[in-house]
Amino acid sequence: MAATGIWAPLAERLVDDGIDHAYVVSLFSRSGLEFDPDHMAHKMRSLLSIKQAARGAAPAREPEVMDRYLNPILIAGAYAYLRENREALDSARQRYGVEGDYLVALLLVETRLGTNTGKHKAMPVLASMALAGDFSLISDKVDTAGLDEEMKQWLVARTKTKGDWAYQELVALIEYARGARQDPLTVPGSIYGAIGICQFMPSTARHYGVDGDGDGRVNLFERADALHSMANFLKEHGWKRNMDTERRLKVLYRYNHSESYALTVDAVAQKLRGARELFGG
Repeated sequence: MAATGIWAPLAERLVDDGIDHAYVVSLFSRSGLEFDPDHMAHKMRSLLSIKQAARGAAPAREPEVMDRYLNPILIAGAYAYLRENREALDSARQRYGVEGDYLVALLLVETRLGTNTGKHKAMPVLASMALAGDFSLISDKVDTAGLDEEMKQWLVARTKTKGDWAYQELVALIEYARGARQDPLTVPGSIYGAIGICQFMPSTARHYGVDGDGDGRVNLFERADALHSMANFLKEHGWKRNMDTERRLKVLYRYNHSESYALTVDAVAQKLRGARELFGG
């Protein structure tokens, strides 16, 4: 393997799993790819905090709508987005049975209607997290003082599990980028590698991504592709026309595993429906 330095084990793993040797070498030899342990360290500090809180049996907070997304200015912008993208939204509704109100509500909560798709690059994030499945690479960034041996072992094991997850997402990102005819090193992403205006993880993009504009590729930074892909995801997770609220919330929960998130998306969609009924569109 010609790739040198810290990336060598990860590059070898990708080649062993069937990704073209020359392609892997070219990716991991580029100057734009630098190991950053902070992504995994940040994730593990968060998971450790949740684990410790669970030990303390703190009472769970009741899920609630995040009112900041019901700001009249944001709702007005979402309503304008709905009207401007009526053709793509109608197409998605006809194909998948998902109303545009919910797709636009998801976009508002996920990326402020596509205006915030992440400050990072997805490949360096996922490659760094995959490599940092080895806890020793982040041990100086996670405070283990005061942890008992059981908790320390959990932390090491959980880090490896998260590293394996990131590796699978990295593979999916490389495959997605090839299909979209994009350079994987330039694909914008969130702090944990979600991509596109719909913020799919790469494996989700590979499984549920749809060519909504008919150009022969799936590009989740293009509105029609993202909207159709979101509708496809919801349909595959049980979305039906005229569902009751309980079932609707369960499907929305699958998009982002938070009851407050599902309640918020549903509340935004109801606001948009009210605006349509009042003003048309």
